[in-house]
Amino acid sequence: MRLGRRRDGGAAAVETALVLPILLLIVFGIIDFGRMLNAQITLTEAAREGARAEALGADVDSRVDTATRGLGGTDTVVIDWDESLECESSADPEDDAVITLTYNFSFITPVGGLAGLFSGEGFGGDVTITGVGVMPCRA
Repeated sequence: MRLGRRRDGGAAAVETALVLPILLLIVFGIIDFGRMLNAQITLTEAAREGARAEALGADVDSRVDTATRGLGGTDTVVIDWDESLECESSADPEDDAVITLTYNFSFITPVGGLAGLFSGEGFGGDVTITGVGVMPCRA
């Protein structure tokens, strides 16, 4: 019986060496996916807030800056809107204020390199996230 135990002595180490990388990849993926989902929700809410500010004639930049503070700095969010679609006091009620925000999300775990492989962009670390907000113009 003692000989049988000696032969299986390293089996646990080999099994751990095979399973641990996959387990860590899953854990890191959950962490980064949660961060990316939070960034997407924050960006969409900020775009909606910016479109609401545009529809009401308020300052779009300050509203978007306030709403995107949790993304790690306001200089990383790019605000884009069509100047011809700005809501004016004589705007048609069927016109919409459309604000588009883009943000470069950076992974903090090694999952970013693998995500780049699956997206066809090669080894990368950033993913561009877009949020769009649409509000009807105030008549």
